[in-house]
Amino acid sequence: AARRRALLVVESPAKAKTIQKILSSEQYVVEACVGHVRDMPNSAKQVPAKYKGQPWATLGVDVDAGFKPLYVTVEGKGKIVLRLKALLREAGQLILATDDDREGEAISWHLLEVLKPKVPVHRAVFREITPEAVARAFERFREINARLVEAQEARRVLDRLTGYTLSPLLWKKIAANLSAGRVQSLAL
Repeated sequence: AARRRALLVVESPAKAKTIQKILSSEQYVVEACVGHVRDMPNSAKQVPAKYKGQPWATLGVDVDAGFKPLYVTVEGKGKIVLRLKALLREAGQLILATDDDREGEAISWHLLEVLKPKVPVHRAVFREITPEAVARAFERFREINARLVEAQEARRVLDRLTGYTLSPLLWKKIAANLSAGRVQSLAL
């Protein structure tokens, strides 16, 4: 039987195209997720029906359950998620090569959550896109760094809690369409 190709997911379409030129298309298919595929809902219409009656639902954070965020597919990313799922069904392994930072780590974790792979999963990190750097990254697969994921999640929850509660105050007292996040809230 023919060996199944690995699905390699990066954030940027340009990066995907460059990496695909480096790797054999017989062994790898490189695809971009184009950033985050999941986030907390931006509006009440994005809240899933089973949560609509909850007092915290539009906030997207269940403060009574340890500040647990509610995640939904980012608007416009449904087709990307479906494409990745289809490619993954044909893949022999999944390689997550999102950026080597807190956001990239969270993107990889969210991809795992939505794709639910049934094949081996690897985390690859490279800071430059050269044949040598990609080969080195493939020799040094690692796990997703849960601490970075938790740090990004905590930052998003704080942004949501401060922004959703302070922004309306700014609109009334200062000017419409201003937003407050964790950084701006200290100044207020």
